[in-house]
Amino acid sequence: MTSTTMTVRLDTQAKIRLNKLAELTHRSKSFLASEAINSYLETQEWQLNEIIKGISEADSGQLVDHEGIVTYWESKRD
Repeated sequence: MTSTTMTVRLDTQAKIRLNKLAELTHRSKSFLASEAINSYLETQEWQLNEIIKGISEADSGQLVDHEGIVTYWESKRD
């Protein structure tokens, strides 16, 4: 996978924390920033895809009413 350069503005505290983490883990700041961004993107993409999927299911009528949910969870208590 190829990489590219990007400039990011951080608040002072975040920069201090990144420097400390890089020192403690013996990793570069660039590596840690890239890992953090990739993790964030993965989480956000998953969440948005699940929301879109849920909206699509709701639009097609794939819903469970409140009473159905209560009945289901009450059956799990026994």
